[in-house]
This record gives sequence, C-alpha cells and structure tokens, in this order.
Amino acid sequence: MHENTTPRPPAPNDIRLRKVLDDTLAAPHWPEGFVMRAFEHRDAHALHALLEEVFDDGADGPFDDWWPRIAGDAEFDPALCFLVIDGKGLLAGAALCWTSGFVKDLAVHPESRRQGIGEALMRHVFLIFRERGATHVDLKTNTVKNTAAFRLYERLGMIPVDWKG
Repeated sequence: MHENTTPRPPAPNDIRLRKVLDDTLAAPHWPEGFVMRAFEHRDAHALHALLEEVFDDGADGPFDDWWPRIAGDAEFDPALCFLVIDGKGLLAGAALCWTSGFVKDLAVHPESRRQGIGEALMRHVFLIFRERGATHVDLKTNTVKNTAAFRLYERLGMIPVDWKG
C-alpha cells in the first residue's frame, strides 16, 4: 500500500483547521430529500466526477490515475467515505477522510449547495471519528479561493493549527 506521508506544501492562503472532538458535538441534520450512505467501490466514478466538478484543480488527475492512488493509500478506508444522495439518486455531496482523522475532500455539488449538506457531512465526520477514539479532526482549506467553506468550518468551531499539527 502507498503510505500517505508526503503532504503537499501549503499554497498561498492555505490553512490547516482542527475541530476538537469534545462532548459538545451536535448530530447532523440531513436536509429533506437527501440521505447519507456509505461508500461502495462502484461509487468511485461518481465521486471522481463530483470532485472534478467542484474543485478548481479537479480530482487531482484522471480517474485511472486518481482511483488507484486513493484506494491504495494506507490511510484510505471506504468506511470513512460518506456520500449524500439526492432524491433522484444522484451524488449530491461527499466527505472523503483519511484514517488519521484528516478530511481529505469535502465536496457538495453546485446544484445541492446552501441546503446544509456540507455542515451535516462534517458533523457526521466529527461523530464518527470521536466514536473511533480520535481527539480531533483536521482539514486543509484555502481562505481566499474557498471562502464559503472556510466560513462553514469556522461556524463548526474549527480553529487554525500549525501545519505539523
């Protein structure tokens, strides 16, 4: 398995944020018409397409390069990839997390934004990692290119930490 040990250097305006997993965590509220379900390997293409749609730099390569890199990473656990499906059965959002308590990707399809999906996914992630015994969850975001996500993370009580965490 590939070891996830060489993080990319931070880009300008990138910040590492942390949520301490204490007893004040709130349960997620899933918007009406959306359901959260576990990732299955057959979902890999839809997840890649969502990341391509949502992120400026896409999913970090074509599917045939991306998926083996993700699935082969020592920190990948399909049980830590959470999908939100809309009423039509389409992928509306996803949170892909590493076993170390790091949210690698949080993505919500543009047509499904401003309904609380990102917040519900993050609250779910927090609870799952606390159940697994983690003390915190980290992620990286860009404060200029991704202001909406940065505001969400602040509302969720995430605080800046040193890159070496």
